[in-house]
Amino acid sequence: MRNIAKNWIDYECIDAGGGNKVERWKNIILKRPDPQAVWNMNDKLYKYDAIYHRSKSGGGNWEYNKKLPEFWTINYGDLTFKVSPTGFKHTGIFPEQAVNWDWMTKKIQEVKKPVRILNLFAYTGCATMACSKAGASEVVHVDASKGMVQWAKENMQLSHLENNKIRFIVDDVLKFVQREKRRGHTYHGILMDPPSYGRGPNNELWKLENQINELISSCLEILDEDPIFFLVNAYTTGFSSIVLENLLKETILKKYPSGHIEAGEIGLPITRNNLILPCGIYGRWSND
Repeated sequence: MRNIAKNWIDYECIDAGGGNKVERWKNIILKRPDPQAVWNMNDKLYKYDAIYHRSKSGGGNWEYNKKLPEFWTINYGDLTFKVSPTGFKHTGIFPEQAVNWDWMTKKIQEVKKPVRILNLFAYTGCATMACSKAGASEVVHVDASKGMVQWAKENMQLSHLENNKIRFIVDDVLKFVQREKRRGHTYHGILMDPPSYGRGPNNELWKLENQINELISSCLEILDEDPIFFLVNAYTTGFSSIVLENLLKETILKKYPSGHIEAGEIGLPITRNNLILPCGIYGRWSND
């Protein structure tokens, strides 16, 4: 199944090809590498405000064709997020994730009870804010990076959610989940967006294919007896949506067999040629 993020106004994937994508972030045009865009693109059609050049030795740098603000904001519905080009080509937002924000919003709004949501590898907190805005009674936001958690707090302020119950935790996600089990805390919805490879705040090693099964199994132990959703998103090359589907069938579906599993690819519409830019995979369980 394919889920395409079609509801943006302030963001647009204008074109893609030649290993790059051309994006509009409100009124600023960026060109960034994208290894999935292997087809051709006419690079001379566009005037870029900034271009990210990847280094052969790793990392890269931005080339600015005009002075840009240190950060600016974009809206998605009634949410407001901070955008800022980083040294690792990212901007603080993965716009394709809007399909998951919409899905979780719908699930939260459909239930007639207070729900607690856990967001793991929560990054700058766009999904956290979407769940809180949807009406979750509590959202717990966990990420190993202090800088990303601070960015998420800024997004909370921008989206006027500072009076909502949002807990920000800087921690290794697996250790946090295991402690939550010991504390007896449970959640009605759990989402995670794990990297292919990373390290926790105390240099804990994370490698997706080696640890995803353990993390999902540990999360099931803190999932409420009447859960509403479980969501896994991934970007790891070679890790297919069928793998995610199989993992969820062998874990959460066995514990909650009345639920439904859906898996597939996430993408962005490309304005110029009506193609779709693939942007990772997802696996979802819900109680409908």
